[in-house]
Amino acid sequence: MKHAAIVSVALLPLIAACSAGSQNAALPGIHAPSPNPSPSGPGGLSQIQHIVVIEMENRSFDNYFGTFPGANGIPANPSCNPDPKTGKCIFPYHDTALRNYGGPHSDWAYAVDLDAGKMDGFITAAESEPKYADPDPDEVMGYHTCAEIPTYCAYASEYTLADENFAATTSWSTMAHLYLVSGWSAICSVPGDPTSCVSSNDVDFTKGNYAWTDITWLLHEHRVTWGYFVYPGGLLEPYVQDDSPGQNEFATTSWNPMPAFTDVQQDGEESDVQSGSQFIADATGGLLPSVCWVTPPFASSDHPAANIDNGQSWVKQQVDAVMQGPDWPSTIILLTWDEWGGMYDHVMPPVVDGLGYGFRTPLIVIGPMVKKGYIDHQMLSSDAYLKLIEDVFLGGERIDSRDRRPDSRPDVRENTPGLGDLANDLQ
Repeated sequence: MKHAAIVSVALLPLIAACSAGSQNAALPGIHAPSPNPSPSGPGGLSQIQHIVVIEMENRSFDNYFGTFPGANGIPANPSCNPDPKTGKCIFPYHDTALRNYGGPHSDWAYAVDLDAGKMDGFITAAESEPKYADPDPDEVMGYHTCAEIPTYCAYASEYTLADENFAATTSWSTMAHLYLVSGWSAICSVPGDPTSCVSSNDVDFTKGNYAWTDITWLLHEHRVTWGYFVYPGGLLEPYVQDDSPGQNEFATTSWNPMPAFTDVQQDGEESDVQSGSQFIADATGGLLPSVCWVTPPFASSDHPAANIDNGQSWVKQQVDAVMQGPDWPSTIILLTWDEWGGMYDHVMPPVVDGLGYGFRTPLIVIGPMVKKGYIDHQMLSSDAYLKLIEDVFLGGERIDSRDRRPDSRPDVRENTPGLGDLANDLQ
């Protein structure tokens, strides 16, 4: 059973292994740092030949790393979040449960959570949406420590943890995954016409009409290989999933937008949407595409109400496959979570155009050329992931009107003022 409300937050010490990367090997089930040396020669983006983005689900930064040493975590005097049903004042508390329900995470829920900067509406939002059916809505105020997420803590301790990484929008997974590959989320009135698209935080993936330009258009033009790797059982709609092999594996879903992008169809690259088992084979065989996106099965996604032990085991399988393969010395892995899932976070997001940003989510940057035991305090989002891909493989070209396929996007998110540069996380 979850803990009762805690009136003041004492940031309890993390397990000793979380405070030093050298102790990671002592954590149960954690892959020890690779013995492979970093590539020789000058540092910088030239070292990178492969970028792997692993996108997990529905966790705020404070929910996972609110007590991580050195990070911008839960403050000593956080906002009270009132529970309208009980009248109690709920503060962040240590939640040892491995299954959480979370809360709503759409535009309206974001506004309720934020409450004009008071950050005190998370429980109110959770109790306003009956479909979540959480027996204890106060759990959205809970946070985990390394006792519950030792695998993630080990990676964060050994490599780089970003504590100012924001969800791309103030909405749910469909929009997050669209931004992950295209820097935009939109509704298009004319199938196949990129100039007919208008910004939207409420895209229905079942309509299957993403006419604007995604990053693979530029990758294809520059002859850069890519793969979007999908495990069976990706989310179809809230709390409806099927982890059976072969079920809906390559269909357009909230977590797999690629088949519905017109430019993917025009380039004849539908086959670059591949199975998760192929990612493991490519990683272990030294055949990784230059750019990879990997999405989990629901049961291993960290999405409520999946067991977070499953998520850590699945992530470790993906990371181990890369670490133990010949492409490891030239690979950067971006392990991230798509949006906050209704979970409490204490940082008010900056405003970016009409759709974002949403609340903070974790980002761990993993690789042999990545800074060790480092906390990145730059403002980041999936826009910065695209920026890194473009800077490494496309000579800094952005997804905009110069890409020979103009669309009607209102801005170029990779050029957002103040957006950080993941190149700063390299040694």
